[in-house]
Amino acid sequence: MLVAPSVLSADFGNLQRDVEAICNAGCDLVHVDVMDGHFVPNLTIGPVVVSAIAKCATKPLDIHLMVENNTFFVELFAPLKPEYISFHVEEEKHPHRLIQKIRSLGIKPAIVLNPHTPPESIEFLLADLDMVLLMSVNPGFGGQSFIESVIPKAKRLASMRDTINPNCLIEVDGGVSDTNVALLKEAGVDIVVAGSYVFNHASKAEAIKSLQI
Repeated sequence: MLVAPSVLSADFGNLQRDVEAICNAGCDLVHVDVMDGHFVPNLTIGPVVVSAIAKCATKPLDIHLMVENNTFFVELFAPLKPEYISFHVEEEKHPHRLIQKIRSLGIKPAIVLNPHTPPESIEFLLADLDMVLLMSVNPGFGGQSFIESVIPKAKRLASMRDTINPNCLIEVDGGVSDTNVALLKEAGVDIVVAGSYVFNHASKAEAIKSLQI
């Protein structure tokens, strides 16, 4: 299991310290939540802060867009060369076109599904994706409780993935901890995003290691 700590739970007064800490503690990706205050009822960070994160991160960036104007934000963050940019299918009228655009920029494209969105909604997009992110909380805020229905949903997605595009990774974001990571792995999940669990733990290295099962 790969681990992508979410910097949404970091101490923004000591952001460089916290980003360096999770990288040194053995994380696999640095998850960056970008919210515009419209698609979700919260406003987070823009390119100036993400650029600062990119400069001090020694692991690849995993940028999760929770925004209304996806194309605008893709173009905004593309110069930082993240490993992944993911966008919500619920907000995008032309997802295949945006997937192609992200890939043309040398970035791996990913789609995000909200808790209520079925995996079947992206059946005809799976072949073109490098990752699918399943939200296991309602997007917009950190520290929420894990929604259990993501486990059967991940199993359904994994079955589709194995048939259509075995190289596509499955990521889960929200309420992940050592109490549910084994169930997620069993369901076919490849990457977990963990914010509060990692940043509130006495040892970030121990927290990350407990998820890398």
